[in-house]
Amino acid sequence: MKNLKINNRFTVELPADPNEENEVRQVKDALFSYVNPTKPSNPKLIHASKEVAELVGISADEIQTESFLNTFSGKEVLPGTRPYAMCYAGHQFGNWAGQLGDGRAINLTEVEHNDQNFTLQLKGAGKTPYSRTADGLAVLRSSVREYLCAEAMYYLGVPTTRSLSLMLSGDQVLRDILYNGNPAYEKGAIVCRVAPSFIRFGSFEMLSARNELKNLKQFVEYNLKHYFPEIKGEPKDQYLQFFKTVADKTREMILHWQRVGFVHGVMNTDNMSVHGITIDYGPYGWLENYDPSWTPNTTDSQNRRYRFGNQPQIAQWNLYQLANALYPLINEAEPLEKILESFITDFDRDYKGMFLSKLGIFTSTEADDKLISGLDTVLQLSETDMTIFFRNLSKVQKSDSVDEAIEKIKDSFYLPEEIKGDILESWKKWFTVYLQRLNTEELSDQVRSEKMNQINPKYVLRNYMSQLAIDAADKDDYSLIEELYLLLQKPYDEQPEFEKWFAKRPDWARSKVGCSMLSCSS
Repeated sequence: MKNLKINNRFTVELPADPNEENEVRQVKDALFSYVNPTKPSNPKLIHASKEVAELVGISADEIQTESFLNTFSGKEVLPGTRPYAMCYAGHQFGNWAGQLGDGRAINLTEVEHNDQNFTLQLKGAGKTPYSRTADGLAVLRSSVREYLCAEAMYYLGVPTTRSLSLMLSGDQVLRDILYNGNPAYEKGAIVCRVAPSFIRFGSFEMLSARNELKNLKQFVEYNLKHYFPEIKGEPKDQYLQFFKTVADKTREMILHWQRVGFVHGVMNTDNMSVHGITIDYGPYGWLENYDPSWTPNTTDSQNRRYRFGNQPQIAQWNLYQLANALYPLINEAEPLEKILESFITDFDRDYKGMFLSKLGIFTSTEADDKLISGLDTVLQLSETDMTIFFRNLSKVQKSDSVDEAIEKIKDSFYLPEEIKGDILESWKKWFTVYLQRLNTEELSDQVRSEKMNQINPKYVLRNYMSQLAIDAADKDDYSLIEELYLLLQKPYDEQPEFEKWFAKRPDWARSKVGCSMLSCSS
């Protein structure tokens, strides 16, 4: 990696853990600990993104080199760098968890390229002082899911980390996939993920909870200097503006999640980025049938805290915890409370505009609230595929009858035989109102359809698709990873050669492990 421009700002400017032993412990008065990755026995490159490589300053030719393999599997440390794991805390499922930290992630280095800065991080690279009782490793199935999903989200237009490489370690890793006392050995794997930084809400929570206020002030100012240089003024005003900017970026991210039907599954405060990007792809999923109460996380199956419909409220709750962490620097509750109160108000306003655009309506009236709530209701009367419904809705024309409109979206019904009686009447009532509303819009059918198809994806990374790629990869067949990688780079295009992926979840995937509910080890 001869052209990589190393720029280790985080480790140069922030306090390090003086203890360099890689042993699990409580780390005080530090934001990170130096730690080297565990050397894999026989690393093998499965897939790499040429675009992400070029983004950080690595040429396409270098991807095939031994240096690339050794660096991004953790076998060798780049000259002039010192890998490290970050120390942070957080709330998990609403409960204070204390110190957490990078338990299976190791930051290799920061690099600068084309006036942009990136952190290169290995996930699954071995034990750190924050691994608690775990081994810090990752398995092939979770690594395939993370690698593909980050790139899928990027091309959907959702703020996210990126994926550089996916590798096998050559080692076996013991995992209990469903936490039911049946552990088994699986293939170990490592993903290199890329982001401006991996700074989380939990980093600020940790410093505040431990009353390390000098470090807290230094850390906020570090973020302002490097990631929010546009924020000027007196220190207290800067801290407030920092919080508001993070809140705004978080709101934008959640809007995109709701737009494409993405459910994160583990919205703990340690999984929330100050950059407003999606991080930590574990038990995520896209809505198959439209169900706001759905969560992909087995750990959350009882309380459904992180269900699809609750993601905006959880984002606000997490921001409340960040506000509490920043309060010692501001010492005024009211301005923080105003930002928190406006979060949902602003979200509701933006959500309405976003949802109407999914319907092909680009003006807004008060009556549209009923149109939106009405659709939310009928979508749940019988299992209806969210992605297929909204994509096919673009085929509806202003001159269509209600029956013609329903015919155009019928492929989205999982149980078409249920669309009769009261359910059918409810759909007819909704489409009557919808068609009347469409006819008040000036856009032609063609222009409206084109605009809708830029908002409503045709292809998303359904869990069964990932599972098929995982099953093949487990047999050393990586062709499906490549096929999905190519498909997901153009999620809004028709791509007739990939039409088979524009389909409802198959029946066999309804209850298969990895295709419906997933655990945090997924």
